[in-house]
Amino acid sequence: MNNLLQLQDGEARLVEDDAWTLVREVDGPLPDGPLVLPLARWLIRRIEHHPTRDAVWLGPDDEVESLKPWLKLLPMIALDFPSFRDGRAYSQAYLLRTRLGWLGELRAIGDVLRDQLSHMRQCGFDSFAVREDKSATDALKGLVGMSVQYGRSVIEPRPLFRRR
Repeated sequence: MNNLLQLQDGEARLVEDDAWTLVREVDGPLPDGPLVLPLARWLIRRIEHHPTRDAVWLGPDDEVESLKPWLKLLPMIALDFPSFRDGRAYSQAYLLRTRLGWLGELRAIGDVLRDQLSHMRQCGFDSFAVREDKSATDALKGLVGMSVQYGRSVIEPRPLFRRR
């Protein structure tokens, strides 16, 4: 994936050579190498190639709880933002991090824009596939975001009044 940003030790950086290939199609031939597959295709491939090293991506209508049996096997989970107006992946990320205890890489894909990155980080995302027509270097500034978060989040579960 091009335009990939990743957090490492709390610092954001541009990833030059991402090994993962995002597959959007539910059927058809697959490229070689590490793949990020839609949930339906990942489940089929898992049955055919037990165990699989592929990552999975969830659409807004997919239930995060469906991954619970395989969380320890997954190398990465990507959550799709089909439009910047569709925020269901924020909830999916929060549920994966808090309720299901996912500690692996959580990637935002789709219509990912600079203005969203700080909020995505607060929900638990740690890598961001910025939209191809946008500058990833410019988007790095979006990860600095706000200096103070008032409410609770995945990275700071205490509200501001409890942090004093």
